[in-house]
Order: sequence, then structure tokens, then C-alpha cells
Amino acid sequence: MTEILEIIGSLGVVPVVKIEDAGQALDLADALTDGGLPVAEITFRTTAAEAAITSIVDARPDMLVGAGTVLTTEQAGQAIGAGARFIVAPGFNPTVVAYCQKHDTPVFPGVCTPTDIEAALGFGLTALKFFPAEAFGGLKTLKALGGPYGNVKFIPTGGISTNNLADYLASPKVLACGGSWMVAADMISGGEFEKISDLTREAVAIAKDARSGS
Repeated sequence: MTEILEIIGSLGVVPVVKIEDAGQALDLADALTDGGLPVAEITFRTTAAEAAITSIVDARPDMLVGAGTVLTTEQAGQAIGAGARFIVAPGFNPTVVAYCQKHDTPVFPGVCTPTDIEAALGFGLTALKFFPAEAFGGLKTLKALGGPYGNVKFIPTGGISTNNLADYLASPKVLACGGSWMVAADMISGGEFEKISDLTREAVAIAKDARSGS
């Protein structure tokens, strides 16, 4: 868990991927890596997710690959079996969290209230997805939630873009941000991998500046 947190924290941005064709997974992985982000959260919003994870894990072992939008223990099992090194869920499902912990896989459940956070703390989790970030008040809400829970770090996701990425990453409560703007589904399906690399480089530069205080 510590190693995964360190990698995610050092990168600052986690691309949230919706991919329809697993045959494009390696091109996507290379585009992200070329752009400076050797990490991807492959969401279980399509039937290609499991195969895409397997493809990247097998061919690009240096890339950190996780699974997102995991709603059930069945999906968690598929993701872990495919080689996902971390699991992300949109909400806090204790059954999914317990399953991931049983299988020694880091899990980042979604939270947006103190009740959610305390439920997660009950499982020993201190790195949580804040979702949907912008719809639930963005940084203002994050700051309020972070006050009572000093040991918790958040991964805001939902509504994150180049317009607000730096503001989020400047917060000491933010481990990293999840976002899909650099890996939009239509860009992936359209084979626009050079564009994906360019947008990824831009995100990396913003993250670097935000973390350095520039």
C-alpha cells in the first residue's frame, strides 16, 4: 500500500480511462508513459476493462495499472485477477473494501461526507477518493472535510481539469487528482494518441509547478 501511495503521490495525476477496445490498450499505455504519467485507472464502465488491464500489465510491467468504477466484489476479483495493483470505487462499499483488503490490494473508496470518511477509517483507510469533487463543492468542501481528519489524504475526482488541477494539488490534503480530460474516450477510440501524450505532458507540468509552489 505504501509503495502505491508513494507512486501516486509523486505523480500527482491519475488518468481515469474508459476504453472500448482492449486492442488499443498498449497504444494508450505508451501515450501516457511518453507524456510522463506511467499510471492508469482503467474503469469498469466497459466490457473491455479486464482485458485492457491484462494487456498493459503483461506488456508494460513498469506501468502502475489500477481498476476504477469497481462496484462489486466480482469486479474487484476480475480486476485483481487481471493484474490491477489498486482498486478505486465511486462510493464506500464495505464489502468491496473488505474483499480488496483480504486480497492485499490497495483500495480507494469514494467519499463525500464525514460519515463516509469515518466508515473508511474503520477499515484503516487514510487515502480516499473524493467524488464527485466539483459537484460536492470542490476545494471548499475538501478543506472543511479535511479539518477534523488530519491523517486523511484525498484523491479528488470528478470535474478536475487543467483549469483547477493546480489549485487542488496545492492543497496539503490532496494526494493526487483523478481526471479523464487527457484520456477522453473519443480520443482513445479515434486513435489520437499523440494528442493524449501532449495533454498528459501538460498535466504533468501543471502538477510539477503546483507541487513546487511555482
